[in-house]
Amino acid sequence: MTDIRELLLSRIRDVADYPEPGVMFKDITPLLADPAAFTALTDALAEIAERTGATKVVGLEARGFILGAPVAVRAGLGFIPVRKAGKLPGATLAQAYDLEYGSAEIEVHAEDLAAEDRVLIVDDVLATGGTAEASVQLIRRAGAEVAGLAVLMELGFLSGRARLEPALNGAPLEALLTV
Repeated sequence: MTDIRELLLSRIRDVADYPEPGVMFKDITPLLADPAAFTALTDALAEIAERTGATKVVGLEARGFILGAPVAVRAGLGFIPVRKAGKLPGATLAQAYDLEYGSAEIEVHAEDLAAEDRVLIVDDVLATGGTAEASVQLIRRAGAEVAGLAVLMELGFLSGRARLEPALNGAPLEALLTV
């Protein structure tokens, strides 16, 4: 696992003062552009999906779509997007949540999830955990079980894990990298 961590870290670019002064943005686009690194990431996340017994993969808008869809294909599972409010057609189930300044809302097509589904949530970064926590609540409200949460990178200094662990109720939270 050390080799994959080194590979992934070597393909993540730091961008200072983005999107605002004082923030060090972790840009994953160089990783996505490298087929070997993107394949290694997809394989590692698909192995988590298999280990957790997931039957579906949920990707969180927007980079969670980029990571989650190939994971679902590799693991032979269905993929379900969780989107910002107003982006999905037809009937949706919504979950509001608080941000540092303000609030947001995410939605899913509830008919894409069933009581027998075990869902692995996939995203690029775990920061404060607000969106991930809302997705856990949304999946449960849709009647499915949360198999776990898998992210490329956890920003440990933002304490998202501490916020999420009670909501996960024993389901694993796996980060390939922690910074």
